[in-house]
Amino acid sequence: MKAEIISSRFLPYPRDQLFDAFINPQLLAEWWGPHGFTNEFDVFDPRPGGAWLFTMRAPDGSDHRMVKEFVEIVPLERIVVQHIEPLEHRFKMTMSFLDEPGGTRLTWRMAFESAEEDARVRPFVLEANEQNFDRLAALLDQRAGR
Repeated sequence: MKAEIISSRFLPYPRDQLFDAFINPQLLAEWWGPHGFTNEFDVFDPRPGGAWLFTMRAPDGSDHRMVKEFVEIVPLERIVVQHIEPLEHRFKMTMSFLDEPGGTRLTWRMAFESAEEDARVRPFVLEANEQNFDRLAALLDQRAGR
């Protein structure tokens, strides 16, 4: 049985700006992850089959090595990545960008390989995703001079 976590937020920015914040590694490194985390990207190859290798540094100084692979990229519509490592946390994430009046609806669908994995990480992931959205909104606001 597979399980899925869905997080969604409306942001008052056009799709191209949100999409660029994901596809541009300099921007993505600024906001990816929960509050207080930083990123160091080693490889960022946003094309089907391309790798995304990076280290997330937690506020406590611990490093978390991440290995992801891009599965699908539909410009301005969808990015799909497979989270490969760490092995105990495997999922496929689909990020969808949908026009809405006054901005864009960003939806993340995280499909886990097991219901047990979903249940184990759900409390952390739901809050972490909201923090990711907060950080993305703050970056876009800053770039817009708000």
